[in-house]
Amino acid sequence: MKHKLLAEFAGTALLLMVVVGSGIYGETLSAGNAAVALLANSIATGAGLYVLITLLGPISGAHFNPAVSLYFRARGELDTQGCAAYIAAQISGGIIGVWLTHFIYALPVLQTSDKVRGGLPQWTSEFIATALLLAAIHLALKHAREKIALVVALLVTAGYWFTASTFFANPAVTIARSLSDTFAGIRPADAPGFIIAQLAALLLVLMLCRRVKA
Repeated sequence: MKHKLLAEFAGTALLLMVVVGSGIYGETLSAGNAAVALLANSIATGAGLYVLITLLGPISGAHFNPAVSLYFRARGELDTQGCAAYIAAQISGGIIGVWLTHFIYALPVLQTSDKVRGGLPQWTSEFIATALLLAAIHLALKHAREKIALVVALLVTAGYWFTASTFFANPAVTIARSLSDTFAGIRPADAPGFIIAQLAALLLVLMLCRRVKA
């Protein structure tokens, strides 16, 4: 179990370093062009996810996401204690990843975001994003298990562009990004709305999976 928790901690930390770091660098190099910054951010995130899932998947399942761990708990593939430990590792790893990114970019390590990402349209976007992510994982496990890293990576890359919220779809990522006043940030006051939407999407996907038995 220690190796699994280390993989979840390190994987989530590295994921946040990719997300926040590519956002900082992309914004710096884009000379104010938000589309170019988002392109850099999305490509880096998708590429990083593919590598992390491929390498750490055999160790811990490469959840890096409390919603995913709760999905596997509902499937009976994680017990309650293991799920709670996974979530703790993911949240702490995400925060450490953000702090490390601030440090290597010579920014204040401790900060919070001022970026507004609130309101019903943003919450709906996060609901859709999380539902799509969990449904993709569910279907890939059944029909394309060997391609799950590619499926998730490409979905997240695309999701940056077709969702208004830029596809957080992850409570640990949401918490960690609230602690970064950079391109990838989210205001702490807006984080609970995102997390509620993400967990609501989890409940919907679990309900649909049980009904249709897809």
